[in-house]
Amino acid sequence: MAEEKLNLLKDFPAISAKVWKDKIIADLKGADFDKKLVWRTNEGFNVQPYYRREDLKGLKTTSSAPGQFPYVRGTRETNDWAIRQNVCACNNARKANEKALEILNKGITSLGFCLDKEKLNYRFIKNLLNGIRIDIVPVNFTVCACAAPELAGILVRYIGREYKGTPLKKFVGSINVDPMKNMLLKGKAMPREKVAEKIVAAVNAAKSLTGYRVVGVNSVILNNAGAYCAQELAYALAWGVEYMTMMTEAGVANYLAARNIRFNMGIGGNYFMEIAKFRAGRMLWAKIVESYKDPIFTAALKEAAKMNVSAETSKFNMTVFDAYVNLLRSQTETMSAALAGVDEITVTPFDVTYERPTDFAERIARNQQLLLKEEAHFNKITDPAAGSYYIENLTESIAQEAWKQFLAIQEQGGMYQMIMDGKVQEMMQANLTKRLGDVAKRKEFILGSNQFPNFNETAAKKIKENAGACSSICTCKDKKQEKAACCCGSECEKPALATLPVARAAEEFEQLRLETEASKKQPVAFMLTIGNLAMRIARAQFSCNFLACAGYKVIDNNGFKTVKEGIKAARKAKADIIVLCSSDDEYATYAPEAWKELKNAKEIFIVAGAPACMEDLQKEGIENFIHVRSNVLETLKKYNQQLLNK
Repeated sequence: MAEEKLNLLKDFPAISAKVWKDKIIADLKGADFDKKLVWRTNEGFNVQPYYRREDLKGLKTTSSAPGQFPYVRGTRETNDWAIRQNVCACNNARKANEKALEILNKGITSLGFCLDKEKLNYRFIKNLLNGIRIDIVPVNFTVCACAAPELAGILVRYIGREYKGTPLKKFVGSINVDPMKNMLLKGKAMPREKVAEKIVAAVNAAKSLTGYRVVGVNSVILNNAGAYCAQELAYALAWGVEYMTMMTEAGVANYLAARNIRFNMGIGGNYFMEIAKFRAGRMLWAKIVESYKDPIFTAALKEAAKMNVSAETSKFNMTVFDAYVNLLRSQTETMSAALAGVDEITVTPFDVTYERPTDFAERIARNQQLLLKEEAHFNKITDPAAGSYYIENLTESIAQEAWKQFLAIQEQGGMYQMIMDGKVQEMMQANLTKRLGDVAKRKEFILGSNQFPNFNETAAKKIKENAGACSSICTCKDKKQEKAACCCGSECEKPALATLPVARAAEEFEQLRLETEASKKQPVAFMLTIGNLAMRIARAQFSCNFLACAGYKVIDNNGFKTVKEGIKAARKAKADIIVLCSSDDEYATYAPEAWKELKNAKEIFIVAGAPACMEDLQKEGIENFIHVRSNVLETLKKYNQQLLNK
C-alpha cells in the first residue's frame, strides 16, 4: 500500500481565534474564561492564556531592528554584555588591586570599585589601577558625589601619563553620581539646586572622558525594596528625566546630558516580565531623550538616546535558609537580563544574606554568566525574544503601564519633588507591605522559606555580623568607612526625610525559624492520618510543608485505624502539635472524636483543610484549621507564641 503524504495546508487548516476560544469555553464547562484563565498581573495589566499572530498587529515593538531607534531590540547589533564584579577599595588600594587582577584572570570583563572620599588622591588611584588595562576593561567607581569631579580629574591625569597617545574615547566606565539615591537611602534632604550642582560639576569634570557615564540612576535600590517591573521602570525613567532636566537647565547640551546617564537596574524573579521590562525601557527612554530636540545635535542626540543599562540580580528574593536555591533565582534573573540585551550584569553571590561573600560564592557568581556565554551562547544572538507573541505583548503592556505611572510621577512634580515629599518612600512602603502580605499568604512563593522548606536545616550558626556588607558594592566592615565612602557628609542636611524601606521577602519567615532554633526544645508536629488514603496523604504533605516553615520537627505517618490509636502514637512521640489529616466528609466524625481527647490537653490540635463542616467544628471549640487560604506567617507566629513561651 502506497504511503500517504501529509499535506500541512490541507490536513491542518488555519483555526481562527474565535474557534479556539469557543473550544476552550466549552472545555471549561461553564467556568468563567476571564476568571479562570486570564492572569491579572501585579503590574496592573492582564495576560491572556495564549497569543496568536494577530495579537502582534499594531504593536510598536516589532517595527525596528537591533541597534536602530527606538532601540527596543537593543542598542547594538551584538549581544556580548560585560561580566561585572564589584571590589571594595575603601580601605586599601593595593589589596583591591590584587583582587581586581585576580578576578580579571577568572572571567570578569568589567570592574566596580567603591572608594572612600577621604583617601582619594592620585597615588591611591595609581595603586588601585596598577596593571589593569583600563583602555580594554571598563572600570566603574562609586564615590561620594562631592568627590566625583576630583576623581574625574585624577583619571584624566592618570590616563594622560600612563597611556600617552591613546585617545580618551577608548576608556570606558562610569562614576556613579546619584544624590537622589542617597536622599532615599540616608534620608538626607538636599536642595534641588545642590543636587543639580553636583551632577553638573561631575559631568563638566569628565567631559573629556567621552566613554564615561558619570550620572547614575540607581533603580536597583527600588528593586531590592520589592518594586514590581513596571514600577521600577517608571521610577527609573522619572529619575533619568529629573537629571536630564537639571543638566540641560544648567546649560549642558542635551546629547551630552543623555550620554552621561547610566541606569543601574535590578533584575527580579519574574522571568519573562523582566525581559520585557528592559526592552520596554530602552524604547521609552529613547522616546524621552528624543523629546529634548535640538536641530544642531540631532544625530548626536539620537546616538545618546541609547539606554545604557548595568543590571544586578535582586537581593529581595534571596534567602538565608536553603541558600543554594539563591543560585537558581539569580541564574534565571541573569538569563532574563542577558536575553534582554543589557550592557553589563552583576550577579549577587548566593551567600550575601548571611555572610561576607566567600571566594567560592564569588567564583560561582562569575561562572553563572560564563556558562550563559560559553555553553548556552546567549551572547551570540541579539534579541532572541523578538517576534514571540507573548513577550512582544508583555513588552507593550509594561511600556504602557510604566508610561502611565511615569506621567503620574511627573504630574506630582517629578522624582525629586516626590522624594522630598516622601511620596516615593510612602508608595514603596505600601508596595512592600503588599508583597510581604502575599508572601505571608503564599500567594508569592519563596522556595525554601515559605514553601517546601528543608525540614532538617538550621542556619543560626552560619549568619555572620558582616552579612550583606555596607552596600551593593562596598564590603568594608568599618561603619565609619561606610559613612565616609557612601554619603555627602557635612554638605548634606541632617536626616529629614523618610528613607526607602529595605527588606527581603523571606525575612519574616527566617526570623520565625531562627526563633524556633533558639528555643530550648524544637516543637514536634505529628500527622494523625486516618481515613481516605488519597486525601490523608495530600493533607499530611501539605501540613508538613506548612509547619516546617517555622522549623518544627514534622512526623508523617502511613495511617491509623482509629483516632485513639493516632493520639496514643502522637503522645509517645512527645508531639506538641497533632494535625488531623483526612477527607472533608470524614472530618465530621473524626474531628469531634479527636477533640474530645485533646480539648483539655497541652497539645495544639489542628484540622488540615477547610471542610464544609468547619463552622460546626468551630462551635465545638476547635480553633485551628490550616489550608491554602491561611495566612501562613501569622498562623505560625501564633503557634510559636504558644509553644516557645511555655
